[in-house]
This record gives sequence, C-alpha cells and structure tokens, in this order.
Amino acid sequence: MDIDHEPTPFAAGLRSRCPRCGDGQLFAGYLTIADQCDVCDLDLAQLESGDGPAFFIILIVGFILGATILYVELSYTPSYWVHAAIAFVLGVLLPLVLLRPAKAYMIALQYRNKAQEGRLK
Repeated sequence: MDIDHEPTPFAAGLRSRCPRCGDGQLFAGYLTIADQCDVCDLDLAQLESGDGPAFFIILIVGFILGATILYVELSYTPSYWVHAAIAFVLGVLLPLVLLRPAKAYMIALQYRNKAQEGRLK
C-alpha cells in the first residue's frame, strides 16, 4: 500500500475504491458507503456525494435514451412495444450500471479537493 501515490479520482471512481489508497472497498452495499477503508482506515463516513451523481446520470441517460428512440423510429418505424422495450431496458439498466461509478467518482473528487460543507462566518 503506497499512500504517497493516491489514485486519480477517475481511476478510484471507475474501480469504486478508496480515494486515498486505491485498494480498499468504497461501498459496503450497492450504493451504501463503507464506514472506513479496510486497507488504510480512512474515515469514509464523512464523505457523501449527495444528489450530484443522480442528476448527471439522469441527463446522460436521458440523452442516450432520446437519441436511441429517435434513431430507431426514423430508421425502422417499429411498433410501440419495441419502443417500450428499448426504453425500459435502457432506462433501467443504464442508470444501474452508471450510478455506482459516478457516485464513487464524485466522492473521490470531494476527497481530492478537500471539499467541505459551506459555512457562514
């Protein structure tokens, strides 16, 4: 374990690993953040991404879904059930696949930039 060489936020997010050491698990469940890193003992409970990842995933998936439905409609003119199947598969699977790495990436960025809650003095 080499803590002097922290992983990039993108690498830590893509692998869903600890933002300090890059080896420990970041999540205890699917989207539940672990209390601490099992390798370097970083307190992960203080890191929270909020609604940021979900917002960006909604935008990304909405664009992909809209473009796909439009392309399929203009190219093949299928029946409505084909559109419904495509929308269901893309609308459910893409967010499930993208949300975990997006949340890990936001947490890694928060750790790297030492982001804290805003306070008025």
